[in-house]
Amino acid sequence: MHKKDLKVRVGISIGDINGIGPEIILKTFSDNRMFDFCTPVVFGSTKILSYYRKALNLPTQFYGIGHLGQMAPKRLNVLNMWREVINIEMGKPDPEIGRYAVESFKRAVEALQQGEIDVLVTAPINKHTVQSDDFEFPGHTDYLAQVSGSTALMFMISDELKVSLVTDHLPLRHVSTQITKDKIQEKIRLTHESLIRDFGIEKPKIAVLALNPHAGDKGLIGREDDEIVAPAVRELYENEDIWAFGPYAADGFFGSQAYKNYDAVVAMYHDQGLIPFKLLSFGHGVNFTAGLDFVRTSPDHGTAYEITGKGIADESSFRQAVYEAVDIFRRRKEYDEWRENRLPVKTPEHKTVKPASTAENNNDEA
Repeated sequence: MHKKDLKVRVGISIGDINGIGPEIILKTFSDNRMFDFCTPVVFGSTKILSYYRKALNLPTQFYGIGHLGQMAPKRLNVLNMWREVINIEMGKPDPEIGRYAVESFKRAVEALQQGEIDVLVTAPINKHTVQSDDFEFPGHTDYLAQVSGSTALMFMISDELKVSLVTDHLPLRHVSTQITKDKIQEKIRLTHESLIRDFGIEKPKIAVLALNPHAGDKGLIGREDDEIVAPAVRELYENEDIWAFGPYAADGFFGSQAYKNYDAVVAMYHDQGLIPFKLLSFGHGVNFTAGLDFVRTSPDHGTAYEITGKGIADESSFRQAVYEAVDIFRRRKEYDEWRENRLPVKTPEHKTVKPASTAENNNDEA
C-alpha cells in the first residue's frame, strides 16, 4: 500500500482497558467519514474491541493486522499485540490492566519514532495502575519528554481557549519553588513557537497569568509576580519580539473574558489553567503535547470508571483529539516546507541573507 493512499496514519494507544477508552474509540470510528482524512490503527487486540463491541451493542467494524505494514485505508486497523485472553472487569482499577496500557503506549511511541505512523492519539490511562519499575512517570507527557529528549509543553486547546502550563502535575506546595524566570520564558517560547508552527498564527498574542491573587497586589500577597514573572514577560517582549503580556490576575482575567483577546494563555499551575479551560471546553477540548518533534493528542478527560460499560461515554473529545492531531500534523508539515523553500531576501546593502526563523531568534528548536 502506497503511503499517500493511507492519508495521515493515526496511531492510537488503547489506554486503560477497564475504562472508557475502548468505547470512545469504537464510537469515534463508527462514523465512516473519519476514514476520509486518516487511517487509524489501535495498538491493542481485536479480542478487546470485540468484547466491548458486543457488550455495548456497537456497529463499528475493524480489521485485525499482525504488523503495521498491513494497515488498510478506510478501516479501523487493530494491531494484535496480545493473543492471550485478558480479564476485563469494567470500571475496576487493575495493575495488570495498567501493564497492558503501558505496552500499548510504548509500542505506539516506538512506531511514531520509526515513522510507521504519523501522529499519536492516546486513550486515557490510570496514573496509579501504570506505575512499575519500567514506567515511573505521572503520565504520558513526562514519558514522551524523556524519550524525545525535548521539553514537553502541556497545551490544552479548543476553539474557545488555548492554555499552556508552566508547571503541570505538581503538588501546589511545590509550585512557587518551580516558578523561575528561565522556566517561564521557556514555556512562553514553546507556546509562541507552537502557535506559529502548529496553528498557523503568524504573530500570536500570549497572556501570562500571575502566580498570586491580585498579581501579588504590589507585594502584599507575594513578590513573585513583581520580581520574577513580570521581568520574564517584559524581557521576551523587548528582546525577542514575542508578544507576551502580563502578569494578569487570573480571576479577573477570565471573569472579564479578557482571554478572548489573546491566542493563548500561559498559566502558572495546573488548576489555574485547567479549571477555566474545562468550564469552557469540557467534552470537546484536547490535550496536545507541544514542544516535541512529533504530534501527540489526547481527550480532555480520564478513564471514567464510574460510567464504563454503560454505553453512555461521550466520544466527542476523543474524536476532536483525532481531528486536531491530523490538522496539526498538516499545518506543521506545510510550515516546515514553506520555511525550507522560501527565497532569501536582500538587505538594503544588497547582501543576500536568509531570514532567521522564530526558533533561531528564541534559541529554541523548531
